[in-house]
Amino acid sequence: MDSQKEALQRIISTLANKNDEIQNFIDTLNHTLKGVQENSSNILSELDEEFDSLYSILDDVKESMVSSIKQEQTRKSQELQSQLSQCNNALENSEELLEFATRSLDIKEPEEFSKAARQIKDRVTMASAFRLSLKPKVSDNMTHLMVDFSQERQILQTLKFLPVPKAPEIDPVECLVADNSVTVAWRMPEEDNKIDHFVMEYRKTNFDGLPRVKDERCWETIDNIKGSEYTLSGLKFDSKYMNFRVRACNKAVAGEYSDPVTLETRALNFSLDNSSSHLNLKVEDSCVEWDPTGGKGQESKVKGKENKGSAHVTSLKKHTRSGTPSPKRTSVGSRPPAVRGSRDRFTGESYTVLGDTAIESGQHYWEVKAQKDCKSYSVGVAYKTLGKFDQLGKTNTSWCIHVNSWLQSTFAAKHNNKAKALDAPVPEKIGVFCDFDGGQLSFYDAHSKQLLYSFKTKFTQPVLPGFMVWCGGLSLSTGMQVPSAVRTLQRSENGMTGSASSLNNVTQ
Repeated sequence: MDSQKEALQRIISTLANKNDEIQNFIDTLNHTLKGVQENSSNILSELDEEFDSLYSILDDVKESMVSSIKQEQTRKSQELQSQLSQCNNALENSEELLEFATRSLDIKEPEEFSKAARQIKDRVTMASAFRLSLKPKVSDNMTHLMVDFSQERQILQTLKFLPVPKAPEIDPVECLVADNSVTVAWRMPEEDNKIDHFVMEYRKTNFDGLPRVKDERCWETIDNIKGSEYTLSGLKFDSKYMNFRVRACNKAVAGEYSDPVTLETRALNFSLDNSSSHLNLKVEDSCVEWDPTGGKGQESKVKGKENKGSAHVTSLKKHTRSGTPSPKRTSVGSRPPAVRGSRDRFTGESYTVLGDTAIESGQHYWEVKAQKDCKSYSVGVAYKTLGKFDQLGKTNTSWCIHVNSWLQSTFAAKHNNKAKALDAPVPEKIGVFCDFDGGQLSFYDAHSKQLLYSFKTKFTQPVLPGFMVWCGGLSLSTGMQVPSAVRTLQRSENGMTGSASSLNNVTQ
């Protein structure tokens, strides 16, 4: 019966996944169909605009040519009309002179005839008819303004759609996800020397497989990529996967997108748990700050030194320079009721806040940066069972690295109420590496990746990131992969670092 139920559950799960996959494909088809309709309409509009532009150019050229022909017609007509007018005038004068000369032949008196002959000779000498050019100044030939658009017609007849680059092919084997960077590599299915650049789009997702249309973030674009690979760096991996696609562009048009590729970008993401943090801590998702006014219901007093077991109580001003109670010397007179969340709220001297996500397996990494004036803080991990009065490193259920600059400087690894001083400068930012299955908790200088200390143990329960802060604040960076340098150091440093066992003989 139980085996049949398990088999049925597997069938139900398979069917649900398949239905989800088919629904996603239906959404993709509908989205594509809508895109075809919208893009076709846009392309038709653009085609109309292009042809209208061609028509406009042809109209302008025609108008210019017609104007040239008319100007040439006017010029030649004016030249011929002028020449014609001159000829008509010359002919009229010549006919008059001819008539006068003919009449002169009938003159009988010699003296009068001689006078008329001299006049005729003088008038003939000055007659315009003998100075005219009897050749037309212009011809009627207009062939220099003829056109032959046969070549242009052939060009127009060869008009066709732009050559579109083929879709690139992303090679998942050549893609690399490391150190919160993603390198995407692709190639063209065939050589195309007209490609000018590539465009890559990416988005984060929590779904494996083909990208979804619904319930997804928008694509982000990287334009003008000249090579055949691109690296996105400085990413926060706050999703399980990232989708990538690429298309090629020539000088005129962009081609189809490549088939999308989904790359895994898993990393530990957590926030600080405000529901159980100490009342004197002001907590946001990724930062915590000491707030002495947060526990207004607490009456702060000062204990004697812990290592002497003194019960002597003095005024706060005698032991502090800033008037702020020390994390080691503050006692609580009256405490407000605990705020119930997933656990009791930390109180008393435990100025602690935990992460809201438990680590139950795998290797994880996060970084913590303290404010410059922070007097005391601890960074580490703890079991969920850490008591509300317990301080990090003072129980066998918590491991931490502790920094103190109040009264005297301390930089130590702490576990089970024992400490080991660390011979290293306090880094600006501390990297925390937790290998749950390997039973290792290591601390690094986040910038240089220098190993500060490693605990070796066997985690018997899920652990939570833990933080203590007094007189200052901490900021948290999550969504980070284990850096390559840390992985390399882990392989080379195993067996060469300090461990929790080395704290057993060291008294705090």
